[in-house]
Amino acid sequence: MADAQIQLEIVSAEKSLFSGAVKRVLVSGKLGDLGIEPGHAALLSPLKPGHITFTQLDGEAALFYISGGLLEVQPDKVTILADTCVRGDELDASKAQAAKEAATAKLAESHSGADYAQALTELAQASAQIRMIKELRKGRKA
Repeated sequence: MADAQIQLEIVSAEKSLFSGAVKRVLVSGKLGDLGIEPGHAALLSPLKPGHITFTQLDGEAALFYISGGLLEVQPDKVTILADTCVRGDELDASKAQAAKEAATAKLAESHSGADYAQALTELAQASAQIRMIKELRKGRKA
């Protein structure tokens, strides 16, 4: 019997980033991380800045950074509509650190309103990128 699989589609406003069969998907939902395998119950969830990790049929793991978006799960298909999505190995550590520092400075200057909310969003995105870069580096050392 063949291993169970689920169809994964990752799409951003710019392009389709991935389309194919996978064994499982892990993603950063607004209320926590979600693990999805074939046969999962139908689900809609907003996504926060964080990761998409999936196990390909050959057992290799793939990692993407997502700035937010929407997740739709059907028993045989997972669709991720990403605000922004980048392959994990394409992230730039120095740019992510600079973005985190800029967002932190912006937070210190603004204490309410749209500027504050934007700064919080930028800080969350930069922090998620830095976490992902650290995870990738840790994985390479193992």
